[in-house]
Amino acid sequence: MPKPLSLSFDPIARADELWKQRWGGVPSMAAITSIMRAHQILLAEVDAVVKPYGLTFARYEALVLLTFSKSGELPMSKIGERLMVHPTSVTNTVDRLVRSGLVAKRPNPNDGRGTLATITDKGREVVESATRDLMAMDFGLSAYDAQECTDIFTMLRPLRVAAGDFETD
Repeated sequence: MPKPLSLSFDPIARADELWKQRWGGVPSMAAITSIMRAHQILLAEVDAVVKPYGLTFARYEALVLLTFSKSGELPMSKIGERLMVHPTSVTNTVDRLVRSGLVAKRPNPNDGRGTLATITDKGREVVESATRDLMAMDFGLSAYDAQECTDIFTMLRPLRVAAGDFETD
C-alpha cells in the first residue's frame, strides 16, 4: 500500500490551534489524537511485517503468549484475559491460527467446557521468524531510542492502571 502524500503542516497541531480558538485549550485533545494516529501508524507497520507469515499483530501476540507459557498451551479464557480482549476475539484469532496450522485446539481436561490452544511446531517457527523481523524494525519505534521507549511505557502505564488493566503494588 503506497504511503499517502505528506502534508506541509501538522494536522493535529492545526486542529489543536483551531480547538483553542473555538473551545479553549484542551491539551488532552491533541494528546489523544496523536496517540490514535500513532496507533494507526504502528499497527500498519507491524502488520506489514507479519503479513508474509499469514499473521496480524493480534495473531502474533497470541502466538507469543503461547510461546511464553510453560507447556506451550493455555485455556482460551486465559488467552483472552492476558491479551485483554473479548472471548469472541480470542476465538476468531485462535481459529485463524488453527486454520494456518500454527495452533491446535483440544478439550481442556481440567475444565469440561473449556478449550486449550496449543502452539504447533510450525507456529513456533513462524513466531521466531516474525519476532526477528519485528525486532529488526524496532516494532515500528525506531524514531525513539531505548530510554525514550522506556519513557513512553512509563508515561502510558498510569492510563492502563486507571483502566483496570492490572493491579499495582
